[in-house]
Amino acid sequence: QVQLVESGGGLVQPGGSLRLSCSASGSIFSIHAMAWHRQAPGKQRELVARITSGGSTNYADSVKGRFTISRDNAKTTVYLQMNSLKPEDTAVYYCYGDVVSGGGEAYTYRGQGTQVTVSS
Repeated sequence: QVQLVESGGGLVQPGGSLRLSCSASGSIFSIHAMAWHRQAPGKQRELVARITSGGSTNYADSVKGRFTISRDNAKTTVYLQMNSLKPEDTAVYYCYGDVVSGGGEAYTYRGQGTQVTVSS
């Protein structure tokens, strides 16, 4: 069993910053790419940022230059530093991880989500 647990969401004023964290635990052999997606009310879920095990990153155009994705050395925790936040960044943010379990099975896991609200 593998779990991804997000933390760090909350309410912030426009122009402010938040740092999201997502930690993976359980029977993990390795984790390849990890990513953050978000879903705003009435909108489809969208990719925000992704990072591979080798450290390559890609971002949605809407967050380039404002958000930074990173991973810890053990590669089981992924972070999303969000700066210059805008009201349109308001959404539930989900962490995804491409995990190979201890039993050798590959599966994409998703966390429970954390709410980010940008409002004055």
